[in-house]
Amino acid sequence: MNNTAKGPKWLDNAVFYEIYPQSFNDTNADGIGDINGITEKLDYIKELGCNAIWINPCFKSPFGDAGYDVEDYYTVASRYGTNEDLVNLFREAHKRDMHILLDLVPGHTSVQHEWFKQSMKAEKNEFTDRYVWTDNIWESPEGMGCIRGISDRDGSCAVNFFSHQPALNYGYYKPERPWQQSMDDEGPKATLEAMKDVMRFWLQMGADGFRVDMAGSLVKNDEDGKGTIKLWQNVREFLDREFPDAAMVSEWGEPDKSLQGGFHMDFLLHFGPSHYNDLFRCEEPFFSSRGKGDVSAFVEKYLDNYEKSEKKGLMIEHSSKGNVKMPCTLNKNDEKNMAEVLDGFVDYLKMKPESRSIEYMSKQEHEVKCCYRCGHVFTKGNICPKCGSRFEQ
Repeated sequence: MNNTAKGPKWLDNAVFYEIYPQSFNDTNADGIGDINGITEKLDYIKELGCNAIWINPCFKSPFGDAGYDVEDYYTVASRYGTNEDLVNLFREAHKRDMHILLDLVPGHTSVQHEWFKQSMKAEKNEFTDRYVWTDNIWESPEGMGCIRGISDRDGSCAVNFFSHQPALNYGYYKPERPWQQSMDDEGPKATLEAMKDVMRFWLQMGADGFRVDMAGSLVKNDEDGKGTIKLWQNVREFLDREFPDAAMVSEWGEPDKSLQGGFHMDFLLHFGPSHYNDLFRCEEPFFSSRGKGDVSAFVEKYLDNYEKSEKKGLMIEHSSKGNVKMPCTLNKNDEKNMAEVLDGFVDYLKMKPESRSIEYMSKQEHEVKCCYRCGHVFTKGNICPKCGSRFEQ
C-alpha cells in the first residue's frame, strides 16, 4: 500500500496494556483511580511483559460517556490529577523504556466545551462552524441524531451517539444541502487545525502518540472513506514534519483505509461489518459451550482485511470497554513470524467445533472457566463468583 506510514521503531515490539484510569489504581483514597496510580504501577505492568500503555480519555469532562465527551482537551480531569501528573507519567514511563498513547476523541466534544458554547451563539464568531449545524431548527442532519432548541442560534446540531456529544465539523465529502460545508471550507479546515494543536500540545509534553476514537467517521457523506483518508493524510504530513516518532492507532475497522490514511495500526471493531460479535455476543456465539456458533462470516471478513493490510495483522478491540477478555499474546520468538501466527489463528477458526483441541467448545462441564465478562477464572458452577455472569450449558 503506497501511502502507509513507517512507524516508530518501538512500535515493532510493542505489547499494549489498556488502562481506564477511573478503575485502575487509586492513590489518594477518594475511590477513583488516578494518573499517579498508573505511575505507581509501571513496574508491575512491565513485569507482565507490556512495554506500552493506552490510556482511555483522561481529559476534563462531565463524564457522560466515560470521558469520551471532552470538555477541555488541554486539561487533565481533576478526578485523575493534574497535567503535571501526566507529564511525570510520561517521564517515568520513558525511564523504563515504555511508551504512552493518549486517547484522542476528535469526532465530538461535550456540550460543556467552550467551543460549543460559542458555537451556539446567534452572532457569527470563530466557532460558528466548529460543529455540524443545519441552517434551520426544524431541519435535522440526515442519518444523524441532533440537538435543537437549546440556544439562540437557528439550527439543529448533529450529534454522535449521545445527545450531549455535538459532532465536530470536518466537512462533507459530497455536500448536498446549503448548510453542508465542503472539506475545503474555512470552518472544517479550522477544526482540523484545532485538533492538530491539541495533538501538538500533548506530544510536546511527552506523549508518544494517540489511539484515535472514531477515526473513520470524521468526514460526512464519505461512503468510500476517500475524504477521511485525505484528512488523515494531512495529519500524517503534519506529524512527519514535527513529530515523526508519534504512533497513531485508529478506531476504524478497515485497515486498508486507515493505513492508507497514515495510521500504523487499526482496530477490528466489535460493531460494523467485522462480525466480531459472532464470536461472543449474539444468539449463538462461536465461543459458547453449546458449540452451535458460525465463524465463517468473521473468518471471511478477517481474511479480507488481512490481505488488504498486506498481511500486517490486526489489533483486536476487546469489545465494550473491557467487558470481553480474550487472551491474545505473542512471545518474543513469534514476533518475527506474525504472519505465520495469524495464519495459524485463522486456520484454527476455520475448523469445525469438534475438530478443535480446546475443551470449552464441548458441552461437558469444563474443569476451568474464564468469565467472558470480567475475565475471572473459576472451577465450580456456572455463575461467575466475581461478577455474577451466568454461563449457559
